[in-house]
Amino acid sequence: MKQAFRVLQIAFTYIGTVVGAGFATGQEILQFFTQYGKWATITIGLSTMLFVWLGTKMMLIAHDTGSRSYEDLNKHLFGHKAGNWITWVTLVILIGVNSVMLAGAGSVFVEHLGLHYQTGLIVTLIGTYLLLGRGIQAILQMNSIVVPMMLLLSLLMITSTIHHPGANRFITLTTDSNPIQVWLSPLLYTSFNLALAQAVLVPVGNQIRSRKVLKWGGVLGGIGVGFMLMAAHFAMSAQMPGITQFEIPMGSIAFQLGWVVQSIYVSLIFMEIFSTFVADIYGMTLQLRQHVHVHPKLIILAIMLLCYSLSQFGFSSLLSILYPIFGSLALIWGAKLVMDRWGSFRGRNKHL
Repeated sequence: MKQAFRVLQIAFTYIGTVVGAGFATGQEILQFFTQYGKWATITIGLSTMLFVWLGTKMMLIAHDTGSRSYEDLNKHLFGHKAGNWITWVTLVILIGVNSVMLAGAGSVFVEHLGLHYQTGLIVTLIGTYLLLGRGIQAILQMNSIVVPMMLLLSLLMITSTIHHPGANRFITLTTDSNPIQVWLSPLLYTSFNLALAQAVLVPVGNQIRSRKVLKWGGVLGGIGVGFMLMAAHFAMSAQMPGITQFEIPMGSIAFQLGWVVQSIYVSLIFMEIFSTFVADIYGMTLQLRQHVHVHPKLIILAIMLLCYSLSQFGFSSLLSILYPIFGSLALIWGAKLVMDRWGSFRGRNKHL
């Protein structure tokens, strides 16, 4: 019973790490999958298999090699020199992404709660600092609350779409996109998200003792991510092509389902931002502790202060430069993870 609970905690943490605020808006799913029409159903299936395989493999490698942070994993995959370089690029991207997420938390407070932008930032930062004092357990417990709510919202989306006149469009929509784009999209999406998720999944793999728990947590987590991808794609396909005009396509669907679903959706956006922010700050802190020998609370405060400072400015121009670079690196990183034999063979004969 205890092992089953731990499996669910890991699965929920995996889902919560991948399913960030970008996923919640629906833009990521629209751009990487839904715009490609009927092919998206197949590419989501491919992406799901990759999430199951590579997410589990990453945690098992971290477990077997004793990798404390994503820096250790990158050095294992690429060697000391190249791994070190990729780690620092990843750190820059993580700081950028989390600065934008923090700004998003402020926007939620302004647009949906009628409160000041700075209030959203301060509440998020204080909550993060308090939770991080409890370590990885706080992240596991938080996702055990947030992710079931996200899964519930996905079920609501499916049940409401079944009766929609365009419910079958997810298997009938056509696309004029280049086939290379169609098939590259799930590879890029999975690699990009797993490269970012390593900040959380590597410490989880390192600190969970049972390989069996990690394995099944990764499998269930990957399936959960795939289910949510498919649910969102199903709901948005029914309203194609009109849904593409919305900046937050999933929001437009949620708002059609009444004020209760609206309230759940707004709460989930903030909680997804918050949970991902907390997990990423934790992962970055572990990585920096290997180089900066000061109290971890000082590192946490320094990272949060940097994110807070950057959240005051428009960060989109910097991300427009960093994202393509990181996208290319993510594909290389994903290929190295695929080719690495450690997680597949190491520990098969261990006592589980």
